[in-house]
Amino acid sequence: MPGKQITRVSLGIAALTGTFALTAAGQAEAATPRCATADLAVSLGEPEQREEATGQFDVPLTFTNISSRACALSGVPAVDLVGPDNPNGPVYHLPRVDDGTRVTEVPPGSRATAAVTVLSPVPGSTSWTPSKLVTVPPGRMEALSVDWPSDLPVLRQDGATRPGSWVNGIVADPG
Repeated sequence: MPGKQITRVSLGIAALTGTFALTAAGQAEAATPRCATADLAVSLGEPEQREEATGQFDVPLTFTNISSRACALSGVPAVDLVGPDNPNGPVYHLPRVDDGTRVTEVPPGSRATAAVTVLSPVPGSTSWTPSKLVTVPPGRMEALSVDWPSDLPVLRQDGATRPGSWVNGIVADPG
């Protein structure tokens, strides 16, 4: 097409092993590599009730970089709540919400967090309390797990089109 110029960019190894940035010349440049699961420890913070919705709680899912180098976390982690068996099974897969978070560089010893939003049971519904949360960091296949707060039951909505429980994208911790 006249007037159109196409620039080819070869991403090579940078695209396979981590994140990359495009320079002003349009060349791919390796940036901070994506965090490997072995680089991370995971923990849960205190549940906080959401102001705009009764019965919903945000539970901070915190990834701490335990390696000696900076690494990047970007996107939405996979999250499963695991607990006692019920008619839908012992695992509740939470949907992921891509809320537009960007690449977050995590220096050694620093943290990044994704909010896990859960809906607590309403009167007359079946109560189900997970025993643990299993998560897979974005772009990885290996899982990490952490104990779920024993005083926070969850309303399972397996197969719901608009469930009240989900996991949000990762953001840098302010401190």
